[in-house]
Amino acid sequence: MGGPLKCRLGDIVGAAGMILAIVEATATADGDAVLAVSLSNYGIAAVFFGFMMVFTGISFAIARILGEFRVGGGRTQEAAGSEIKTLKMPPTAKAFIGLMAMAMMILMAAVIGHVVVGVQINAETLPLVDAERWDIWFEAARRFAVQLYLFAIALGLATIISVIRFQSIRIREVAKTTWRRTTDTTEGPPGWAAPPFACGSE
Repeated sequence: MGGPLKCRLGDIVGAAGMILAIVEATATADGDAVLAVSLSNYGIAAVFFGFMMVFTGISFAIARILGEFRVGGGRTQEAAGSEIKTLKMPPTAKAFIGLMAMAMMILMAAVIGHVVVGVQINAETLPLVDAERWDIWFEAARRFAVQLYLFAIALGLATIISVIRFQSIRIREVAKTTWRRTTDTTEGPPGWAAPPFACGSE
């Protein structure tokens, strides 16, 4: 499942969460506290599952961009007949992968927890006071997971900047090497003059 599809699925699930919130408001107005609290847990689970899909889609898009830069840069150097050099995985890329996975697991655990609490409330096996206590813990987990996701995305963007900088430097090196290789002789067409760097000056 690609990044754009994950984002679309996240939007659909988030819309379902909004519908559940409307039904929850109706149950609250009718005085059905048990149904209202259970729907609240289902709605929160749906909304944050949607958030997780959107954040995951963005993260996968960043990873795909990085992969395209790596493969495309290598093919460009190969086409120029130059030695293929690629950037080693930066620390920001490693942190991006680790934090993204951690955030996804924490947010998924919170979503599953909300669903379990909602089911137990419907079955009247969990008091509303205990459900409120669990909701506080799940809210803390959700907030922490979202912060991890945002930090991971920031690290992914920082990695893209590092890769672009490396690729631009490498392309200039390949261009200079290729030009010098093709201008080893001083002969040329009438009126031809070598650029300054072909003579060794910068």
